[in-house]
Amino acid sequence: MNIPPSISTLLIGIVLTLVSIWYGQNHHLLPSQASEEALLIDNLFNAMMTIGTGLFLLVIGVILFSAIRFRQKAGDRTDGPPVHGNIPLEILWTAIPSVIVLGISIYSFEIYNQIGGLNPMDHHAMAHASEVRSVPGSALAATLEAPPRENLNQQIQEEAIRDPATAAVRNETIPQLKDAPERGVTSGRIGPTPDKVGKLPEYAINVTGLQYAWIFTYPDTGVVSGELHVPVGREIRLDITANDVLHAFWVPEFRLKQDAIPGRQSELRFTPSKPGTYPVICAELCGAYHGAMKTTVIAETPEDFNTWLKSQQVANQEENLKTIALQPTEPSTEDFLAPYVAQMGIPAEAIQQISDPHQSYPMSGHMASLHSAS
Repeated sequence: MNIPPSISTLLIGIVLTLVSIWYGQNHHLLPSQASEEALLIDNLFNAMMTIGTGLFLLVIGVILFSAIRFRQKAGDRTDGPPVHGNIPLEILWTAIPSVIVLGISIYSFEIYNQIGGLNPMDHHAMAHASEVRSVPGSALAATLEAPPRENLNQQIQEEAIRDPATAAVRNETIPQLKDAPERGVTSGRIGPTPDKVGKLPEYAINVTGLQYAWIFTYPDTGVVSGELHVPVGREIRLDITANDVLHAFWVPEFRLKQDAIPGRQSELRFTPSKPGTYPVICAELCGAYHGAMKTTVIAETPEDFNTWLKSQQVANQEENLKTIALQPTEPSTEDFLAPYVAQMGIPAEAIQQISDPHQSYPMSGHMASLHSAS
């Protein structure tokens, strides 16, 4: 039974599509989802995996079919027929990848916007400055009339990293990255998640990367921790910087990663969705012990998180009180001289009289005889 080529091609296409869709949704290559953003990232990954599986099977299938169908027959020494090209086929295999790449680009940008995207307010002043310069002769007037915009990156960074808790590890020799002294020139940052604007405010935590550890400080609480604790269901904003070299904050279960750059603040927003303990990995080669730069992020219910935060505050207060209590006080004159007095045979009453000359003490027999002789 001979099946028409059009029917066989259609059947092969249907099989390839079904297999690609199934594997794209059942590859089990990713860890568990622990943030609301993870679902969006996984959908993009699954779409690319589906497309990649289909293309892989198509290319490998054509190669295997050609190797079997057009193999050289035994005893055949003739040349193959000359092929001068196929314009429709070339257009097809150029157009299809172009459409696929364009579709993935649009889909990726849409997901990027859903998890925050770029903050448009950072570029508002730049657009305004461009409009002003479009009018001849207005550039000088704008420079004279309007003061330069505040260095927004610098201001936000100083607020985030000038935390007393990180003073002991802060490297003051790293120069701050300053914006150009021109109106509206600032680097873009990830903005708030659109569907959470106007709801519960985001919870800000300062993150400092250094060789080879992460330090997490909770502003206005005085809490410093080597592991990150976050409440489930609350949008978290990490203000990230580095103390020495480039680092990268990465939590695979959250599907998010952000670079930690010396002298500059970067931001990362996410909303934990499932309680648990997840690894925090440095994804930037930062030195000889880069592989050991690991810690954990602990996602807890809001009640457990508040309990942990209060326990850390109490522990810090107790530690401070213990430190004050253990600080040595300045010894009295008697305590300071006591070891030397015992060796020299000086009476203790003499040392007491030196300590308090206005108080009278009974004299010893030897001292009394000397006084009467005088």
